[in-house]
Amino acid sequence: MKRWMKGISVSLMLVAAAASFGGCGSAGGGSGQQPFTIAYAPNESTEQSADARSALSADLGKALGREVKEISASDYNGIIEALRTKKADMAYLGAEGISLANQRLDGNVDVIVMKAPDGDKAKALYHSVFITRADRSDINSLQDVKGKKMAFVDPGSTSGNLIPTSMIMKAFPNENLDSETLHMNEKFFASAMYAGKHQASIQAVAKGDVDVAAVSDQILQAEINSGNVKAGDIKVIATSDPIPSEGMIIRADMDQNLRKTLTDFLLQYNNEDYFTKVIKVKGARFVEASKADYQPIIELNLLLNT
Repeated sequence: MKRWMKGISVSLMLVAAAASFGGCGSAGGGSGQQPFTIAYAPNESTEQSADARSALSADLGKALGREVKEISASDYNGIIEALRTKKADMAYLGAEGISLANQRLDGNVDVIVMKAPDGDKAKALYHSVFITRADRSDINSLQDVKGKKMAFVDPGSTSGNLIPTSMIMKAFPNENLDSETLHMNEKFFASAMYAGKHQASIQAVAKGDVDVAAVSDQILQAEINSGNVKAGDIKVIATSDPIPSEGMIIRADMDQNLRKTLTDFLLQYNNEDYFTKVIKVKGARFVEASKADYQPIIELNLLLNT
């Protein structure tokens, strides 16, 4: 079991997953009688994105000739459990979520598309950024985060947990840090918490509830664009190397005809409202992808959490 999972009750996690997905019928891979179900993480499950998600579901339902449902998970563990128990057929996940799903489902997942600004796969990248309030003159780089109140997003978040954890470990090579230590109170940080979603981490910084947070640069920009936070109130103190964009994953045992219809639909989908409000990048489109695009993150996850 991964270090960051220590202290979490397995039974409570299963109860949470069941609560998140209670009432959803099993969505078997090739059956035209059962609903096709898409699972979204908290970052995409906002009030602003509900209509856009529903529009894609309606359009996809016409292409598949069957009902399409959406389910919103409270965390990444819930999405992976839904895929494992076949309560979800497809899920939109970041690179770390994809690597965890691949590990826990014994490789029985495939990536079919990933988001790309302007539909250009060369741009299918984003970054993790460390942010603090603009008026914090004492926090200007990663070297200033020790002893502060820190917000991560979720254990399964790439830009909100995996990448920033590795960045801190590299920034403090003499501290003998590991993932467990960085997520405990009164160890390296004065306190460390999981906010649950990038938007919550951003607000925690803006309100002064925490000193520092690590979030996706694209979600930060989306929050600024929507007016949920003022650009002048936040400053970025560190930026990661590029991270492969989020992707749509399916169970590897999906019927091949269904897989092709689904992939073709996503590659041609051009509802700008969906990409702006759900995918969080105006002008983005889906491009072809595979697990190979996420191999560096899969390997980093194994290195840090085993």
